[in-house]
Amino acid sequence: MASRRRTLVSSLLVVARETMMTTTMHKATKNGSGGTTWWRNTTTTTETVLFNKADHRSSSNSSLTRRRGNDRRLWTHAQKSFGRAMPDRSAVTTTTTTGKRRWRWSSQKSHHHHGMMIAVATRSYARGTSGGDEKLVAAPMVYVAGEEMTKYVMDLVKEKWIAPNVDTSKWEHFDMSAKNRDDTNDRVLKDVVSAGFKLKAIFKEPTITPTADQVKRLGLRKTWGSPNGAMRRGWNGITISRDTIHIDGIELGYKGQVLFERHAVGGEYAAGWKNVGRGTLKTTFVPKDGPDAGKEIVVDERECKDAVSAVVTYDNAYDNVHNLAKFFFERCLDAGVKPYVVTKKTVFKWQEPFWQIMKDVYDRDFKAKFIDKKIVSEKDAELIHLLSDAATMKLVQWTQGNFGMAAHNYDGDVLTDELAQMHKSPGFITSNLVGVAPDGSYIKEFEASHGTVTDMNEARLRGEETSLNPLGMVEGLIGAMNHASFTHDTKENHQKMVDFTTSIREIMHKLFREGKGTRDLSGPSGATTEEFIDRVADELKN
Repeated sequence: MASRRRTLVSSLLVVARETMMTTTMHKATKNGSGGTTWWRNTTTTTETVLFNKADHRSSSNSSLTRRRGNDRRLWTHAQKSFGRAMPDRSAVTTTTTTGKRRWRWSSQKSHHHHGMMIAVATRSYARGTSGGDEKLVAAPMVYVAGEEMTKYVMDLVKEKWIAPNVDTSKWEHFDMSAKNRDDTNDRVLKDVVSAGFKLKAIFKEPTITPTADQVKRLGLRKTWGSPNGAMRRGWNGITISRDTIHIDGIELGYKGQVLFERHAVGGEYAAGWKNVGRGTLKTTFVPKDGPDAGKEIVVDERECKDAVSAVVTYDNAYDNVHNLAKFFFERCLDAGVKPYVVTKKTVFKWQEPFWQIMKDVYDRDFKAKFIDKKIVSEKDAELIHLLSDAATMKLVQWTQGNFGMAAHNYDGDVLTDELAQMHKSPGFITSNLVGVAPDGSYIKEFEASHGTVTDMNEARLRGEETSLNPLGMVEGLIGAMNHASFTHDTKENHQKMVDFTTSIREIMHKLFREGKGTRDLSGPSGATTEEFIDRVADELKN
C-alpha cells in the first residue's frame, strides 16, 4: 500500500496548492549592473507545489504549471533558469515586478512529504517599480482628450497610475475639446479618424456636443456635431458594445454578465429631414448598378395633408451585419451567455433583413457550438427573436444576467440606457465602438458610457468637494491598452500589459469592497475624487 502511494505521488506533478497573501521585503538576484535590487512591501502570492526531485533532475526542461480559471502560466524551474540541477532541500521562487519576472532560491522553504520534496513557488507582483527597473512600454494607440470633470480625473489617472509604471511615448494624443475642434475647424476629428484607422486602438474621454448656450459661453464659431458618426464611418463601425461592469463582491444590478451589441450605422442618426406643408411627397431611388442602373424608382409616394409635416429619410445599412453577427455570437460563446436578437420587424418590415442575416450566421456557424458548450440544449437551440418592446421588459425581469442582446442602432441606444439604469448607473456600463479594418482585424475605440459630468465640474471649480467614480473610464483605458498590446505586441509583452491593467482593476475592486471607494458606492463617508485616485496610486506602489 505504501509502495502504491509513493508511486501515485511520484507520478503527480502538482498535488497541492496553498495560496496566501503576505507583505515582505525581497532581496532579488543581482541586476545587470552588479547591484542588488530590493522590493519593499511586495504583495506576494505563494503556492505550495509537490514534485519529485528525481524527475526534476532527470529532465532539462521539466516545469511547474499552475492554472487559474482559463489562464495557464508556465513556470520553468531553476534548472533551466540557472543552468544547473536543483540542489537538495531547496525551493525555487519567482518574483515578478511590473514587466519583469525573476527567480530565486530559498533553501529554508523546502519540505519533505512521503520521501518527496515540497517546493514553494512564489510569484510576486510588485506594483511599483524600483529604481533599477524599467517601465512597461505601452503599444501604440490613440488617446483622445475631452474636457470638464472627466478630463480632470483622467489627467490624474495618467499622472498617478500610468506614468510611474508605463512608458506611453508611442501613444498619439489629440485634443477633442469643443474649443480645439473650433480652433482647428474640426481638422482634429479627421486626424483622430486617420490615426485610429492606422493604430486600431483608441481611448476617448467624454466630449461635449455643445448646446447653443455653450457655443456662446465658449466663444465657438458654430455648433459642432457629435464626432461619433465620423468615427463610425471612418473605422467601418459594425457595433457599439455596451456591457455590464462587475465588481467582485459587490452586487450592482445584474448578478451575471450582460452583453449588448448596438448596430453602429444606419437609422435615424444620419437622417435627412425637412418640414413641409400640404402637397405630394415622393421618395425616389436611382440604382448605380444592376439592370435598372440610372433609372428612377419610386420607393414611396403619399399626400401630406397637414399644414406642417416633418419629412424624414434614412436607410438601414445591412452589408456589415454579417460581421456584427459573427462578433456578437463569438462574444456570447466566450462568455457562456445565451444570445437574443431584438427588432420591431412585425411593424417595421424593413428590419426583417437584420434578423434574417443574424439567424443565418447563427444557424450556419454557431448553433452547434452553443450546443457543444451547453449554453443551450438541442431542444431550445433556435435563435430567439425579441420584439423591442418585449426586450424592455426582459431587461427589468432578467436580473440574473447571463444573456446577450443585439439590436438596431436606435433600439440599441434606448435599450442600453435602460440597461445602465438597471445596473446602477451609466458609470457601470462599457461603451466600445468596434470596426473592421480592410485586413479583417478589429479597430476598437473605448470610452465611458457617460458624459463629461458638467455639474460636478462646476462644483469643483467653485472649490467644493467632488466624488467621481472613474471606473467606467478606467475600464475603457484598460481595454484600449490591452487591445493595443494585442494588436502590436508580442505575446509575452501582451501578457505583461494584461497583468498590469488587471492589477489596476483588482485594486479598484478591493477598495470598493473595503468601503474606501467613491461615494456612489461607499456612501457619504466615501472618498473624494482625489482621495480615491491617491488610494489606488498608493496601492500600485506597494
